This record gives sequence, structure tokens and C-alpha cells, in this order.
Amino acid sequence: MIRSDCPAIEARGLYAAYQDQPVLSDVSLSLPQGEWTAIIGPNGAGKSTLFNLLIGNLVPLRGELRVFNEPVALHRRAGHIAYMAQRENMEWDFPISVRETVMTGRFGLMRADPLWRRLLPRRWWHPSHMAAIDAALEAVDMTAFAKRPIGALSGGQKKRVLLARALAQQARILLLDEPLAGVDSPSESLILDVLDRERQSGRTVVMVTHDLPSTRRYADQVLLINRVVVGAGSPADMLDNAMLARLALG
Repeated sequence: MIRSDCPAIEARGLYAAYQDQPVLSDVSLSLPQGEWTAIIGPNGAGKSTLFNLLIGNLVPLRGELRVFNEPVALHRRAGHIAYMAQRENMEWDFPISVRETVMTGRFGLMRADPLWRRLLPRRWWHPSHMAAIDAALEAVDMTAFAKRPIGALSGGQKKRVLLARALAQQARILLLDEPLAGVDSPSESLILDVLDRERQSGRTVVMVTHDLPSTRRYADQVLLINRVVVGAGSPADMLDNAMLARLALG
């Protein structure tokens, strides 16, 4: 049972580095459940590094990182953390359809199914998996493209599909690394509206972004990072000129 009064994500004295080069230094933060937190900082400030710590791609040198007041690995295994990368490391020309791409978001949850069911053809999978995939495709307005090869899509459509894959996981926490980068205006509006609905449904949304207007409109909290935590608070307080100047200086 996850307590409702604890932070979704909490860090204390967190240090992280790549090849002995510090990226995060003595970072302490607390991101509340059920809210939309925008993480803002210059390139190389450690924003994506924080996500890599949460999804297990990187181990902190020092400090503590917890999810729902418990070890992060516990909630990764339970499928409570869904991640949408800024640049997906996949072969876009690989012959995989939109539906099949979104389906991969269910694979972790399928491990809990009996082995006999997992070995059966797709039509015999547990109905909850297909329902989640269909709902995710509908949420991002890509149902009509379900059979289309992923490589045949525009940049904005690909981002929608990757978001649908994260939604299909039905995780408690959505981590999104620059989901608005390189998308067309209709896709940007759709992605923001989808995330707003997810937040309203009780999910925790954590988004790395450079989009200040969208942050002002949608985010509940802003976290300013430049290797250290520069500030945390409301968009009105964090996105004024003085705080942004401090962020640039690090």
C-alpha cells in the first residue's frame, strides 16, 4: 500500500557522475504525488541524469533516492514508473507497427500473468492488456494509425506513439524527457492535454522541458536544476527573471 502523504520522488544528498565528471552534486528534492512538476535547466545540468537514476540506468555515487518513501528498484519492478526518453534508441525503419510499439509498454506487466497465458497467441492475452493499448492509442489520437509502420510517421506522430507506450503501462509516475521537443503545434497541444488529464486522474507527471509558456500554464511545481537545485516552487516564483538568471549562473 502506497501512502498518500509521502512524496512521489525524494532525493537527499544525491551525487551522480559520468566518467568521474560530476553531473549532480548534493541534490535534495521532494516531488509531490499527483502533481505536475516541470524540471528546467540548461543543457548538461543533470536533468536527464536524474531520470536515468530513477529508471536504473545510472547508480548514484552518494546520497539516497526514494519513490513513495521506498527503494526505487521496488517500484521499477512493480511497473510504477513509466519513462519517455527525449531521443528513443530504436530503429525507426524496423518493421514494427504503431500498435506493436505501444504494446511493448505492457511487457513488464505481462510478466505477472501465468506462463501458459503468455505463451498463447495475442488474441488470448488477458483482456486488460489490449484494453490499455487501445485506450492509450485513443488518448493520443493515433488509433487510425495503429497498423502503420512506426517509421512512416512524422516526428510529432512518433512522439505521440512513444507517449502512448508510456500511458499503456498505467504507471503511477510518468517521467517525460523533453516530450515537446521537435513536435508540430497540434501534437504539442495534444501531448499537453493528455498529460493534464493524467495529472487530474491522480498520476504524478514529471517533465523535463525548455518550454516556459507551457510550464507556466500547466505545471504545479517547477524544479530548477543546474547540477545543484537552484530552486523549487510555483511557476510564478521560479520563472521570474531573477530566478532564471540564477539558474543560468548555476
